[in-house]
Amino acid sequence: MTLTVEALDAQAIDRWDEYVQRSELATFFHKAGWKTVLERAFGHSTHFLFAQDEGVIVGILPLAQVKSVLFGNSLSSLPFCVYGGIVADHEAAAQALRREACKLADALKVGALELRNRHPGNTDWPVKDLYFTFRKAIDSNEEVNLKSIPNRQRAMVRKGIKEGLISEWSESTERLFRVYSESVRNLGTPVFSEKYLRILQEVFGEECSVLMITHEKRDVAGVMSFYFRDEVIPYYGGSTAAARTIKGVNHFMYWELMRYSGDQGYRLFDFGRSKVGTGPYSFKKNFGFEPQPLPYEYYLATSDAMPDVNPLNPKYRLMINLWSKLPLPVANFVGPFLARSLG
Repeated sequence: MTLTVEALDAQAIDRWDEYVQRSELATFFHKAGWKTVLERAFGHSTHFLFAQDEGVIVGILPLAQVKSVLFGNSLSSLPFCVYGGIVADHEAAAQALRREACKLADALKVGALELRNRHPGNTDWPVKDLYFTFRKAIDSNEEVNLKSIPNRQRAMVRKGIKEGLISEWSESTERLFRVYSESVRNLGTPVFSEKYLRILQEVFGEECSVLMITHEKRDVAGVMSFYFRDEVIPYYGGSTAAARTIKGVNHFMYWELMRYSGDQGYRLFDFGRSKVGTGPYSFKKNFGFEPQPLPYEYYLATSDAMPDVNPLNPKYRLMINLWSKLPLPVANFVGPFLARSLG
């Protein structure tokens, strides 16, 4: 075996993405396009590593470094993504990529190297049990999908229909940003820039869509979704304060996405990750999805403990409460400077 580890360059992008497509363990978040997105949208340094044997790629590990005065210095696979980590054809390739990543983490003097695995890694590294993902098969038959939603939530979908909610596809990230930015501000979270959403759309093209929900010709909710193989992945979504006065807005939105996706031949609905004990976790579980643990693992380079940059950390509680009260224009102006470092 002549195994080597190389850094992704323009000449290897097609081979990288071909590997992602054929590897059962790879996800949408392993695609080479994320290198472009993270560099263009945030200016982060990326280190996309691949193992090859006699010119054939046998493993990949996309990495990016996020440096912040407030939130520390980290190396992750992959920031702003729910999944990542090593994908390899065999253990030798996986170990070669892991060794190279650890050397890189040491050289960059990061606090920790984070691998956002969907499946447990073969190490004794510390593992965080904070996040769960929610994935469920969807059918080509609309009635089958509707009946798979528990009764109470199914009733909310029907209430949304009776309220006169309308779903429509949009090429405009501006519409989505107006809804999404209000939603995350209300949650006390800094928002990404609209530029980031636009770059996602530019880089991933038909693999990225925006679904808007309107009520009486007014946008009240929206979601940006990704498509990979036979999966649909709703990713950046939210609703306005006005949506609280209308029954079933979020239920209707995700049902419409599920309905359309099933009709178009997609067979798995990936609701993404949520933290235990949060509203999104309960919403997804009540919608008929079973939580599956995400075993994120960490190599501690200069840090003594796993990083804990998340809204449930008590030390961020005051900041979250204050942020949720900011005027929306102020939050949208300042937010992207902070959000780029959250990863």
